[in-house]
Amino acid sequence: MSVSFDFTGRTAIVTGAARGIGLEIARHLRHAGARVYLLDHDAEEVAKAAADVGADGVPTDVTSTEAVQAAVRRAVDDTGRIDIVVNNAGILRDRVLWKLTDEDWDAVLAVHLGGTFRLTRAAVAHFRAQQYGRVVNVTSYTGLRGNVGQANYAAAKAGIIGFTKTAAKELAGFGVTVNAVSPNAETRMVSSIPPEKKQELAAAIPMGRFAAPSEMCAAVAFLASAEAGYITGTVLPVDGGISM
Repeated sequence: MSVSFDFTGRTAIVTGAARGIGLEIARHLRHAGARVYLLDHDAEEVAKAAADVGADGVPTDVTSTEAVQAAVRRAVDDTGRIDIVVNNAGILRDRVLWKLTDEDWDAVLAVHLGGTFRLTRAAVAHFRAQQYGRVVNVTSYTGLRGNVGQANYAAAKAGIIGFTKTAAKELAGFGVTVNAVSPNAETRMVSSIPPEKKQELAAAIPMGRFAAPSEMCAAVAFLASAEAGYITGTVLPVDGGISM
């Protein structure tokens, strides 16, 4: 694996890191020298992922303020700082609007949008004290264009865009940048799509394919780097051109 940025001495937290995009981001940051904490609700899977990456696995429910604060406290107690937060945790509860329950709606927004808010908020005091921090949020093309059966997911991802831009304005004076990436990768969510429908979706992508999860890492590493200190409030599409 090639490494473009040096994160030696930096502490990073990545949510939804037991698999998929989150795992590959955590792996990339670890290879680049960061001390990385993998957060995921699945205790068994996050322990396996952390062992594989050579990082710290912390079973965490990102819908719980107490759990998120405890995870941040652990990272700071261990290393004395927190530099990078990658908000990637997400779930799906897909149903057309008239079949969507309150529970479906609340669960998806609590993980995607609520988790992004809770972890960022928990890190802010440390960012302000350090006068340095990097937040990278994972949003989606669906948050801009919508998708049948995903009103809850689309609302959550659109909310993350609004949150990113507002947090960027509020934290810029403290040396903190807040940005987002909009991926289009081969994840469990994509793998669950029926083959014919998946082929149709891939054909609509100018590059003709879904990315591997690892192809998201360079964009995240760039936005998380010290070198990207004058970039904030952006949403970077890493989507093969589908959003053009």
